[in-house]
Amino acid sequence: MKFSGKNVLVTGASRGIGAEIAKTLAGFGLKVWINYRSGAVEADNVKEAIESVGGSAAVIGFDVSDEAAFVDAIKTIVDSDGELSYLVNNAGITNDKLALRMKTDDFISVINANLTSTFIGCRESMKVMRKNKFGSVVNIASIVGETGNAGQTNYAASKGGVIAMTKSFAIEAATSGIRYNTITPGFISTEMTEVLSDEVKDGINSKIPMRRMGKAREVAEATAFLLSDHASYITGETLKVNGGMNMA
Repeated sequence: MKFSGKNVLVTGASRGIGAEIAKTLAGFGLKVWINYRSGAVEADNVKEAIESVGGSAAVIGFDVSDEAAFVDAIKTIVDSDGELSYLVNNAGITNDKLALRMKTDDFISVINANLTSTFIGCRESMKVMRKNKFGSVVNIASIVGETGNAGQTNYAASKGGVIAMTKSFAIEAATSGIRYNTITPGFISTEMTEVLSDEVKDGINSKIPMRRMGKAREVAEATAFLLSDHASYITGETLKVNGGMNMA
């Protein structure tokens, strides 16, 4: 894939989907800034994996829900590289409970970690990217933000908000040459799903038309496409990477 920019910040990139996105983008020649909040060792491992095959990477630790820290991180990147070409807002958390048992703090903490942090990243990236009249942002949401899910009222609200918010950013940034898009993964095989029993996995797969979970690499390649020059006329869109679970 072709990329006119030279660097990218991937939040929550120390493991799982974020790590795979980082490795994939590095493989296309971008310098990848690997963000982590608590997984410093894992982030260093991702950096080493990228560099071992000739890629370029740097590790930058901060909590995405901390506005001042996010602003400082982007400044650090721009001071180092002279620009921020691409951003992938991937970091997020879950705190699952049935709504009747969910405290307001349980709701707000997930909103802040998933939605507010994405807002901060989108806003601050726009400030930087508009100077060069170029940039692309991909926000990683979830199929749950489109369909809802029992026990995930907070998570569904946060990811549904990401989808709607991305469209608004796309409208505001279009004349500045900046694109904002969303990916909504379905069930993806990661460290979190590996602990599930075969019975549970079979139950999940039975609900997926393709009869399998997705691979982190498949989300990463979709992300790369939306960031790249090959998607230069695509903005404000939601790309579903879910094996056909939600075709509406």
